[in-house]
Amino acid sequence: MVGELKMQNIVKTFGPVTALRDVTFTAGPGTVHALCGENGAGKSTLMKVLAGVFPPDSGEIFLDGHKRIFTHPRQALEAGISMLYQELDLAEHLTVYENIFLGREMRKKVPFVIDRRAMINQTLQNCKRYGFDLDPEATIRSLTPGQCQIVELLKALMKNARVIVMDEPTSSLSEGEAVQLFKIVHQLRKLRLTIIYISHRMEEVKILADQISVLRDGAVVAAGSASQMDIPTVVRHMAGRELKDYYPVRTSNPGPTLFEANHLSSEEGIRDISFSIRCGEIVGMAGLVGAGRSETARAIFGIRPLTGGSIRLNGRPVKIRRPSKAIKKGIAYLTEDRKRSGLCTILPCSWNMTLPNYPRIGMRLLLNLHKEQKLCRSYGEKVAVKWASPQAPVCSLSGGNQQKLLIGRWLMARSEFLIFDEPTRGIDVGAKKEVYHLLTELAAEGKGVLMISSELPELFGICDRILVMRRGRLVGDLNTRDTSPEKVMHLAAVEE
Repeated sequence: MVGELKMQNIVKTFGPVTALRDVTFTAGPGTVHALCGENGAGKSTLMKVLAGVFPPDSGEIFLDGHKRIFTHPRQALEAGISMLYQELDLAEHLTVYENIFLGREMRKKVPFVIDRRAMINQTLQNCKRYGFDLDPEATIRSLTPGQCQIVELLKALMKNARVIVMDEPTSSLSEGEAVQLFKIVHQLRKLRLTIIYISHRMEEVKILADQISVLRDGAVVAAGSASQMDIPTVVRHMAGRELKDYYPVRTSNPGPTLFEANHLSSEEGIRDISFSIRCGEIVGMAGLVGAGRSETARAIFGIRPLTGGSIRLNGRPVKIRRPSKAIKKGIAYLTEDRKRSGLCTILPCSWNMTLPNYPRIGMRLLLNLHKEQKLCRSYGEKVAVKWASPQAPVCSLSGGNQQKLLIGRWLMARSEFLIFDEPTRGIDVGAKKEVYHLLTELAAEGKGVLMISSELPELFGICDRILVMRRGRLVGDLNTRDTSPEKVMHLAAVEE
């Protein structure tokens, strides 16, 4: 069949670890084939074999009925295979259009002269075609994670690929941007392209997929038509077990006010933000991309200076001009982008957990490596991090375990008020459940939690209240039991 992709009996090992075990699947033109599985199941590794990043130990790849061997990513690109990776692969110091055309720059008739204007115009045309609002001349470092994800998507769409692999493409997108992406996927399907779609969001899979393959421990454990596989069935195959009580049942009994923000404004565009959080309370923060949610968190944590307003902690005014001061006062911030601003991925897990905590654990001048390892093992057990050892590099952990490592860091810091910015982004359903239980346990211990999330179901699943942001302002403070997702989205998206 023209345009058909088949990967047959693929095996891939890394030292003693077998990442893929005799994997076979087929994806036809004009269809969306979803790959589902927990972190570490082998989805991304399988696609990197397809993209020529990793050579398979054994097995074969067929495209249009012809056997293909890819030993380099460029060979896969030339064959019409384009991959949108989960981890962003952008040059931060370059502009949007320079990233999109990197390695295939348009040139003028004059030898060795790049036609920048032509590349800018073509980028604008494609942004307009797909409904994205991007400045082609903006540098990548100035963009939000959601905008960076759109740049990656445009790179893939502009390579005229026949097979497009999308690895968690909506992980950084707002609901509106995700809906636009779904429209693009439907367009590509009509153009008879083959789409391989990797996502932990089961609702997306049911909306888009024609076929579903489920991987667990590097092997395909279930495959079939999406119409015949409901969400509980897919989740059961992914986890090898039933995931009951997805959102933990909790009895909310908040104590006295722990944190107060009074009329906060910052240089990043938030204006006159006021809210409070009590001990033992989980408060969600909703809003579209660019609404000011992360900007509010950065202002509270001292990453960006306040231009107005004040903060009170346990009834006392505090001035926070830098993160070290916030940590000392008992405020923690789990960033939305753990790879870029949360973790040093090439360093050991133990260093990442203790790095901001040395004064707290009595190592202001000299390190006690034995004590450090003992503490890391203790807090690692508390948050159930799955690692080879505390000395293992962070990059060896799955996304869910990296997130739990960050939570362990702030438990070690004995933080009273914790800000979690998109804590379940890019992690599987099993890891999400574990994170939800960790958050409820923190609240049960009397800590205050501010949870920023783009996923309304999880805000309604574990939060006591939901704050709604729009255009840098707080436009709603809603009791979860007395409101609805429709009300939250109306406040977030509609100007009154």
